[in-house]
Amino acid sequence: MERFLTFNPGLESRFPFILEFDDYGVEELMEIAKRMVDEREYKFSREAEWKLRNHLARKVRACSANFSNARYVRNVIERAIRLHAVRLLSEDNYSSNDLMLLTGEDMLLDIE
Repeated sequence: MERFLTFNPGLESRFPFILEFDDYGVEELMEIAKRMVDEREYKFSREAEWKLRNHLARKVRACSANFSNARYVRNVIERAIRLHAVRLLSEDNYSSNDLMLLTGEDMLLDIE
């Protein structure tokens, strides 16, 4: 935001209060991910949760100024759900539990 305000010197005076928010930590990001998954009536396998937690820990440590972490989590979850659907299409038999379970295989975590 500071960079945006420097583009127009008169713009900063129009915003007398600037609120700064700390980035989310790994636990908060996991809570966001779990809520997103739960709202869509899915659940994580242990492996999927472990992969996501470790991946988010690495992302937070390597955090750049442009890391939109809650949006990133949403993108990861949406991608996992799409991969889950594609994975199930290739299987002959699946249970109702399989329809709701995001596995480690669904957590393709190389997105930026």
